[in-house]
Amino acid sequence: MNSRDGFLPAEVIIQVLARLPVKSLFRAKTVCKLWYKLSSDKYFVQLYNEVAAKNSMVLVEVSDSSELKSSLICVDNLRGVSELSLDFLKDRVKVRAFCNGLLCCSSIPDKGVYYVCNPMTKEFRLLPRSRERPVSRFYPDGEATLVGLGCNLSVQKFNVVLAGYHRTFGHRPDGTFICMVFDSDTNKWRKFVSFQDDRFTPMNRNQVVFVHGSLHWLTSCCLHILTLDLNCDVWRKISLPDEVIYGVGYRTHLLELDGCLSVIQISEAWMKIWVMKDYESEHWHLEDSVSLRCIRGMVPGIFPISQTSEYVFLATYKQVLVYQRKSRVWKEMYSVKSSSPLPLWFSAHAFRTSIFSCN
Repeated sequence: MNSRDGFLPAEVIIQVLARLPVKSLFRAKTVCKLWYKLSSDKYFVQLYNEVAAKNSMVLVEVSDSSELKSSLICVDNLRGVSELSLDFLKDRVKVRAFCNGLLCCSSIPDKGVYYVCNPMTKEFRLLPRSRERPVSRFYPDGEATLVGLGCNLSVQKFNVVLAGYHRTFGHRPDGTFICMVFDSDTNKWRKFVSFQDDRFTPMNRNQVVFVHGSLHWLTSCCLHILTLDLNCDVWRKISLPDEVIYGVGYRTHLLELDGCLSVIQISEAWMKIWVMKDYESEHWHLEDSVSLRCIRGMVPGIFPISQTSEYVFLATYKQVLVYQRKSRVWKEMYSVKSSSPLPLWFSAHAFRTSIFSCN
């Protein structure tokens, strides 16, 4: 294409298309054969996912009072609020984990059934069962303590992790930590066993972070970060920043920031953000300190969900707020109108779009 003849150069058009929402991009495929092939072109897919990675969003599961029907609300700092549907799965599911545009969902009526899907492209994969014996009341360890999803955009591969403490019927867990890892390349599960003594709150379980080929969970007492290296199936522990304060009135959360591990601590007056910029040496850097005076009444019930270098999304019982880090302005992005059995911060997940194929 020649710009002197009134046409934009091909690279400019590609850059514009790489910034479209996924739905608009797929509609644009009908324009011409060149645009139709873009979604399967390796260069364009990589470019699109790199651009989308800079726009972190929040995905909220909102259920009605009967909990028989739920909807997904996507809160985007750039495009506002939209509704997503998982009806294409033809099952009633709960979102268990997210990574790079994919969701890991578990079936509510059929225990032990898991899906990995891209809600934007509506592609999905039904995972093979991780166990031969069906879940029953006589085998009560069917619900995994930790569920994680790791998606490697560069090689178009993903792993699903189900980990939990083994216990026989009528007994407490014995410390045996069983981990099942699904590999999208082989379409099979692998299993390994270790011994762990960590515990996790429901919020800690939701905020799993995938960076540097590893999944990370914050333990319940915030003593350390439990890490699973998916390349070698090894658990290890990472220390939190030395400046983190432990005790009543301080809440610590684990997030991701531009491909790096990040810790956010909220107190009565401040929100402090640390980033691990050097993963090998495990060196933490204090990125920002945010005064919470203007939202003081909300502080006891506010939880950070996702962030970028430009903004932070936080959820309360019924609201999703965004904090603009440059202008230091707070804004309400979404508020649930109906009565919900769960607070938004409990059912909110970090999210970003991608054209990652799960098949």
